[in-house]
Amino acid sequence: MTYPQVQDSLRSSPRAWLVTGAAGFIGSHVVEKLLSLGQRVRVMDNYFSSTPRNLEIVRGIVGDEAAGRLEFVQGDIRSGADCAHAVQGMDQVIHLAAMGSVPMSMDKPLECNEINVTGTLNMMQAAHSSGIRRFVYASSSAVYGDDALPTKVEHSLGRPLSPYAASKFIDEVYARTYLMAYGLQTVGLRFFNVFGPRQDPKGAYAAVIPCWISQMQNNEPVYINGTGENTRDFCFVRDVVQALILASMTTNEEAFGNAFNVGLGKATDLNELFSTIRTLVQEQSGKAVPDVIHRAPRAGDILHSCANTDRVQSVLQFAPEYSVMEGLRITVAN
Repeated sequence: MTYPQVQDSLRSSPRAWLVTGAAGFIGSHVVEKLLSLGQRVRVMDNYFSSTPRNLEIVRGIVGDEAAGRLEFVQGDIRSGADCAHAVQGMDQVIHLAAMGSVPMSMDKPLECNEINVTGTLNMMQAAHSSGIRRFVYASSSAVYGDDALPTKVEHSLGRPLSPYAASKFIDEVYARTYLMAYGLQTVGLRFFNVFGPRQDPKGAYAAVIPCWISQMQNNEPVYINGTGENTRDFCFVRDVVQALILASMTTNEEAFGNAFNVGLGKATDLNELFSTIRTLVQEQSGKAVPDVIHRAPRAGDILHSCANTDRVQSVLQFAPEYSVMEGLRITVAN
């Protein structure tokens, strides 16, 4: 089914969804979309890298009636008991809770493993034990590691360059195992560089786009690690939500046990990204933004990352709706 068809199906036959990590950036957008489609949503979060404010914003956007279908459960995916409690009565699971930062994983590899590997395994087991058939989870483009292909295809993986990358690779191994051993219909999505409103610009591990927007708006210096010629596939968060919902609803058995690239399928280098954001911020503020400052490259970062989206388009019917410019314009305005 196409995305419009899936949305119509959900409106006519609402389901109960568990979204882990849903007080975070991507998770809050998933919740917003599901509530707007008339779904019942349970959120499990421990605010490890998220904030209650994201869900408050969602409640304000969707209105009182839809917000009444939102339930919050405070829990930690490292606890099997918390996971088992959270899945009770649910039809669908979207698992987004994670340590989502390469630099943080370099600093805290053991904690990364506990959250991203043990936590994901706990959630898969809880879903299987409760009789849930579908388990959709976030993987990452970081699994490609030192793969030399400039455009990443799902079957060609390199060696992991960070504990974060290793943890996401292991999640994919467990997902395939749970399909083969227990019949759990797992679908992984390898997110590339997701951006959009509500992405946290603060902290040592902030993603580049919210960090730069905040710095430009506050007349602070903006830095690029390296020459700025390294490239990324920047994908607007609403397109990522589309992929998650399509993965949750697909009947195509080719999806199960596999992981799919989710990106725009276009590479943008950091110098170009800086120029685009500077133009949008200057339009918004009417004030000049100074030139970028270059500094040393960051350990664990890959040089080039762009998604081949052929498989996700053919198997899940994924069709991105936003260009980088359109997404950035919405993000800067919010």
